[in-house]
Amino acid sequence: MHLLTHGFFKAGMFLGAGSVMHGMNDEVNMRKYGALRKFMPITFATFGLGYLAILGVPPFAGFYSKDMIIETAFNSGGIKGIILGSVTLLGAGITAFYMTRVMILTFTGKSRWDEEAHPHESPWLMWLPMAILAIGSVTSGYLLSHGDALVNWLSPLFESHGEHTELLSPIVVSGLALAMVAIGVAIAFVKYSRNEVADVAPTDVSIFTSIARADLMQDRFNEAVFMRTGQALTAALVKTDEAVIDGAVRGVGQLALGSSASLRGIQTGFVRSYAVLILLGAVALVAAIWVVVQ
Repeated sequence: MHLLTHGFFKAGMFLGAGSVMHGMNDEVNMRKYGALRKFMPITFATFGLGYLAILGVPPFAGFYSKDMIIETAFNSGGIKGIILGSVTLLGAGITAFYMTRVMILTFTGKSRWDEEAHPHESPWLMWLPMAILAIGSVTSGYLLSHGDALVNWLSPLFESHGEHTELLSPIVVSGLALAMVAIGVAIAFVKYSRNEVADVAPTDVSIFTSIARADLMQDRFNEAVFMRTGQALTAALVKTDEAVIDGAVRGVGQLALGSSASLRGIQTGFVRSYAVLILLGAVALVAAIWVVVQ
């Protein structure tokens, strides 16, 4: 179910991000946003509904689907259940932190954009899909969680692994999830709402922040493992092509040139020379026929 509810609020927020970039003349740096709720109220409202849904705040869609995931993780049995449940709770807190950061830096606080920027609301062709997805962000969780139509439709895809002892009740899971969300929101609020936002990202950061900014070093890994290896393989193939394929083609050409140069010596231009060659050829032909006949 979370895949379906997630499709509503995450797609809506992606469209909302595009609406903000459109309204800010393609500016993508959140440090140069701020106070956009006054200039883009529809985008702010639709994005805000998606924000509340992804946090899992009741009664929005994420509340039903995320709590179900956390509850299933805790009740998967034994130490595995405790580990999986704790990880999902931590993920809920981290999500609340970074999504609150997005909301604060983009829509609240002071305006930090350049003078040439003229923030404005997107046209209705852009915000209408956002509004439809925002409605799904509010209602889809309740609609999907009530009734067995979805469960019965998806049941052939899953195997039953037996019943596990319920480690935590749904009420406790919801309380823990909301507590983690509140902690994440509070940390982001204190960090970004009460302090001035720098125009550029700070450089004096921990190694973990540096790795995160470098996309977990995946670009460097891909370059070292795949790109460099591919370049070396390409260079080897180029040399092989030049030495073997092109060499064979050039060799045939050189052989033809050498043969023609040798035969060119026979072409003297004197008729008597050609007559002698014809005579010798005729004699050789008669001799060959004679040998065959005998």
